[in-house]
Amino acid sequence: MHIYFSGIGGAGIGPLAQIAHQAGYQVSGSDKQASAYIDYLQQHGISNIHIGQSYQAIEAVNEQSPIDWLVYSSAVSIENDHHPELEFCKQQGIKLSKRDEFLNAFLHQQHLDMIGVAGTHGKTTTTAMTTWLFKQSNQPVSHLLPAKTSFTEMGEYNPDSQWFVYEADEFDRNFLTFEPKITVVTGVSWDHHELFPTRDDYQAAFREFISQSQHTFIWQEDADYLSLTASDNVSIMDSADEHIDQIKLLGKYNRLDAWLAIQAVHRATKQPIAELISLANQFPGLSRRMEMLAPDLYTDYAHTPEKIRGAMSVALEMAGESGQQLVVVYEPLTNRRQHFMLNDYRDCFDGATKVYWLPSYLAREDPNQPILTPAELIAHLDNSSLAEPMERNDRLKSVIQQHLDKGDMVVGMAGGGGDSLDDWLRHNFVS
Repeated sequence: MHIYFSGIGGAGIGPLAQIAHQAGYQVSGSDKQASAYIDYLQQHGISNIHIGQSYQAIEAVNEQSPIDWLVYSSAVSIENDHHPELEFCKQQGIKLSKRDEFLNAFLHQQHLDMIGVAGTHGKTTTTAMTTWLFKQSNQPVSHLLPAKTSFTEMGEYNPDSQWFVYEADEFDRNFLTFEPKITVVTGVSWDHHELFPTRDDYQAAFREFISQSQHTFIWQEDADYLSLTASDNVSIMDSADEHIDQIKLLGKYNRLDAWLAIQAVHRATKQPIAELISLANQFPGLSRRMEMLAPDLYTDYAHTPEKIRGAMSVALEMAGESGQQLVVVYEPLTNRRQHFMLNDYRDCFDGATKVYWLPSYLAREDPNQPILTPAELIAHLDNSSLAEPMERNDRLKSVIQQHLDKGDMVVGMAGGGGDSLDDWLRHNFVS
């Protein structure tokens, strides 16, 4: 079967293409722009990738070898209702779908049981931790990770595996396609407001996903938020469980995420909890989760108040151990999100010595919404004097370098992709 992946350079589509290739499918694809990840895919056997997405290009691919299924990312259809590759497939009668439908079919074809990791925040870390525990236990596993790690590929298919570990994302209601055998919910707070106009809409989607899962592990506060009670299918977890104290990872939320991963792997493999805790304590982390770019300079994917609080809990423990001042450079992700959560920032940067607040990274914006400035957002902090508006420019570079020269710990927090603060820090500070 020939699968064509549109947007193959993306974190959701690229690893899925890897998995399909490893399982023996013929794989080709395209993206708007070249990237290091596309180079990586080509080096690992997916050679038929072209840059630029046009009707003529996909037509040529199809003439060489008929395409059976086009898989596309949500961004492809959101950015262009008449995307040329989608139009070509519609005209030719070629099956096309988003990644969730293809992955669901793949799981059934390969007889794989899903461990789904859902939640507003902590999904990627918990998915990586779950995969780590499988691998360190020498248990065969297949997985799809939306972030790079030092211990495995972003996408991997193991023909000997029973389990497939997946970040079950609520964006575009992706997770409602699946019926996991085991689900863990890392935390729930209203997000993706353009797709879930009300808090009730968001909660209802999570309840529906949990109802489709054979067994779910969820924290008490999230069960209360979703009006769930314990049952044969739902285990409600206590965040004060004494076992969590045995997990030595930095950051309260990392320890909670690890405990959820331990519960999932224990249920799947019956491996003793004590052994899994020992393995969790060796978890090496993953990219853009308090990733060190240079001495005392870190980058993190935090871009919602909950994610920021999680990143701050890790950063403050790290800074406290070394006696450093903590400085944050923050780039909000999308203006549309800010309109819904500006009142939630309040105390999420407490503990930092200074916050430099950048303009929001813009993507898929509502043209009817005014752009909220850094100053307007800073005004919603309990202590607005903590933060200062700043631009990504030579002055910011100089300010960061001054803090590093003083021995401060500097953390860039940003959720954007290409041309985000994360990219800018790598360009300016990574040799």
